[in-house]
Amino acid sequence: METQGRKTRAALISVASNTTLTLLKLLVGIAIGSVGVLSEAIHSGIDLIASVIALFAVRRSGRPADEEHPFGHGKVENISGVAEALLIFVAAGWIIFEAVGKLRHPEPLETIGWGVGIMLLSAVANLWVSRMLFRVGKETASVALQADGWHLRTDVFTSAGVMGGLALIVVGQRVFPALDLDWIDPMAGIVVALLIVRAAYRLTTDATRDLMDSSLADEEIWIRAHLADLKPSIRGYHKLRTRRAGNTRFVDVHVLLDSSTHLDQAHEISQKIEDAVRDRFPGTSLTVHMEPCDADCAPICVQGCLLDPQERGSLTGR
Repeated sequence: METQGRKTRAALISVASNTTLTLLKLLVGIAIGSVGVLSEAIHSGIDLIASVIALFAVRRSGRPADEEHPFGHGKVENISGVAEALLIFVAAGWIIFEAVGKLRHPEPLETIGWGVGIMLLSAVANLWVSRMLFRVGKETASVALQADGWHLRTDVFTSAGVMGGLALIVVGQRVFPALDLDWIDPMAGIVVALLIVRAAYRLTTDATRDLMDSSLADEEIWIRAHLADLKPSIRGYHKLRTRRAGNTRFVDVHVLLDSSTHLDQAHEISQKIEDAVRDRFPGTSLTVHMEPCDADCAPICVQGCLLDPQERGSLTGR
């Protein structure tokens, strides 16, 4: 419940921040006629939609497993990550369309200082909120919060880019008053869009990987090392499988024991493995299958066999 509460509070802060920044950017962008600022308003609007999706996802994913969803609701967060990435692609396309139109039919900007100010405010606010989302997202293994964090972190860089473009126009107008620098603003908007596309690609890749039940490389490396440390209590292992759904990891492994091992001992070893994995990776759903081993390794057992050739020979009489 504490973890769920932290995730919900983080998502609510993101919604509030994005709502405020979207309205401020929209008002300033219309007032000064800046495509860069308006593109950032659209970007923040997409961030707002994404943060609402993230809020829904973290609340939904926190529901316990039920009869219809025996493995829980964790993949709601992965689905939300994909949806957020698709929204970014849409926003990028709109920004490029508007920026190209502005390049073809440039219009002078007014009161540029307001644009610089709102971009600075946006960069600082989104930097703080994105750091909070990344921290809570990593500590709670929330895909939705980390995706929302990437949205805002991208906004930090794009806001800085638009702010830099507007600042160049201000400086240029004072140093070279006869020089037309209004093209810098729509070009900044195009750069914003390209950065957004890059972030969207990364979000799509991360979210779809878990939807496809890809294995967890780092977790498997640790689990294999831990099982190797349990020799001679166990003789080997095979069929190690891992996947993630939202903030829940699923691990399945077959462990080989001496065929004379008592049931109580086998249960104790299984419990030791489960406790170690859950201590290292909280929130893991772990299934350990115990199998007898006569040291006559089948092909499937060879990779995870913990016995050296001499031990296998002595046990099999060869």
